[in-house]
Amino acid sequence: MAKKTVATLQTASKKMTKVIKMVKSPKSGAYIFEEKVVAADSVDAFLKQK
Repeated sequence: MAKKTVATLQTASKKMTKVIKMVKSPKSGAYIFEEKVVAADSVDAFLKQK
């Protein structure tokens, strides 16, 4: 599962989006949240990578 935040950031001419992805930790088995600010057009690529 992944959750994309609504907030978008604008820097110069590039639209940036903060993306939050839920990832299962291999050590403990608990879920952790991975946050990253990426370009708006590369959000799908970030969510598909493991």
